[in-house]
Amino acid sequence: MTTATVLGSVVILMVCVGEAAAQGPTPARPAPAAAPAAAPKPGSAPEAVKPPEDYVIGTDDLLSVSFWREKELSTDVVVRPDGKITLPLINDVYAAGLTPDQLREKVLTEAARYLEDPSPTVVVKQINSRKVFITGEVFKPGPYALTAPTSVLQLIAMAGGLQEFAQKKDIMILRMEAGRQIAFTFDYSSVVKRKNLQQNIFLKPGDTIVVP
Repeated sequence: MTTATVLGSVVILMVCVGEAAAQGPTPARPAPAAAPAAAPKPGSAPEAVKPPEDYVIGTDDLLSVSFWREKELSTDVVVRPDGKITLPLINDVYAAGLTPDQLREKVLTEAARYLEDPSPTVVVKQINSRKVFITGEVFKPGPYALTAPTSVLQLIAMAGGLQEFAQKKDIMILRMEAGRQIAFTFDYSSVVKRKNLQQNIFLKPGDTIVVP
């Protein structure tokens, strides 16, 4: 091999090494992005709620009636204005005025006509039948769901509080008992000063607070 050939090979090798050094190391490929978490399905039914001790089923309440090993018979139902629910196979069952346990027994009796050893479960998912009302000089008058023990003062707070010209000493709570209407007085100014606290009664379904 001639001297010129050797020198040419050395030059070519030095050029290749220089280009490789200029390019630097091969960059690592970025890791694939994690798949986004699946969004909850819109319109999914709410979870079960714990009814008050004196709760009975009423119109517009959302119930879940399920059967062990009978998924095709399990369904979520809303209590109709006539007080009934409609279940697969069983058809109409009267629910209004019953406790969840009483409705379960009724569904069990009806289902036993078609199934061998049925095992139904009744769960309350949403309470819409227990409402109280507030009207007059509050910022957000209207109906409110009574899903937990609620006092007069608490409902006033839920309604945004009293407006500037509300007559704080002349608030009334109207209630139907034994077919007749009775009224309770409520002095807001007195109660917030921790006086006459017995006026701050717990509300019952159907009660109406009037703020003049």
